[in-house]
Amino acid sequence: MKAISIKKPGGPEVLEWTQVDDPTPTVGEVVVDVAASALNRADIMQRMGLYPVPPGASPYPGLEVSGRISALGQGVTGWQVGDEVCALLTGGGYAEKVAVPAGQLLTIPKGTGLVESAALPEATATVWSNIVMTARLEEGETFLMHGGAGGVGTVALQIAKALGARVVTTVGGPEKAERARELGADLTLDYRTDDFAEHGPYDVILDVIGGRYLERNIRSLATDGRLAIIGMQDGLEGPLNLAELVFKRASVHGTTLRTRPAAQKAAIVAEVQQHVWPMIENGAVQLIIDQRLPMAEAAEAHRLMEAGRHVGKILLVNE
Repeated sequence: MKAISIKKPGGPEVLEWTQVDDPTPTVGEVVVDVAASALNRADIMQRMGLYPVPPGASPYPGLEVSGRISALGQGVTGWQVGDEVCALLTGGGYAEKVAVPAGQLLTIPKGTGLVESAALPEATATVWSNIVMTARLEEGETFLMHGGAGGVGTVALQIAKALGARVVTTVGGPEKAERARELGADLTLDYRTDDFAEHGPYDVILDVIGGRYLERNIRSLATDGRLAIIGMQDGLEGPLNLAELVFKRASVHGTTLRTRPAAQKAAIVAEVQQHVWPMIENGAVQLIIDQRLPMAEAAEAHRLMEAGRHVGKILLVNE
């Protein structure tokens, strides 16, 4: 098969569409013929050498795919060769084939195309595991999403709204603000001109920025507020006022999806299938696709993501 390999850490130009060995399924795995994969910020970090591949994972980037099952490993039940699926991965999605644990497979939501569904697994699993399973967002609470126009952000706004929360998001510019409002945001704040901390308090914050946002995140939390940090685009460190944290009875959760054990991923995927797929099928959560490019043009897709002008997901398609 062919896959996107990383020659060495660096810019988008280090991504190469090369011939590699086909994957073979181990016990409990299936092989999926990949129809499409979707970009995530973690792919860029991996390309730059800032996100090491977990032991035993595929060296190729790509944390989610859609496609058809072409082979079953020993012990796999409930799935058949030819089934159309989308899947959460630990890596290897930028390829023509990928091996994936059966517990990380999802059916294709009714009304969603096979290619388009590649945009679902990582964002829906990230959002649900953080704002519901970890931060316990409840109806009537106020939710703040940093970066509401991105692949995770566009999903988070809609799921939080479907759960009955008041939704606030930071975005970059009026066009992204308008799109966020269309997706359910009650209030949009331009991070270049507005201080989100002045518009709190927030019961739950989902943060992809990190760094200097930490102090303002804590300051703007409500009593018993919960902050989930899933990204570090602004850096690895930030000031933390422990007194504010203690007296608010606030909690801070740092989480990542990729390095979770397979059993945890399977539990998250099962909840997503049960709770989020109905939201997609009844129209409460829309799939937002910004662009589609051929898999071989992964370098150009990375340039588009790094430019930061996209809304929603960027797909890589095997043509």
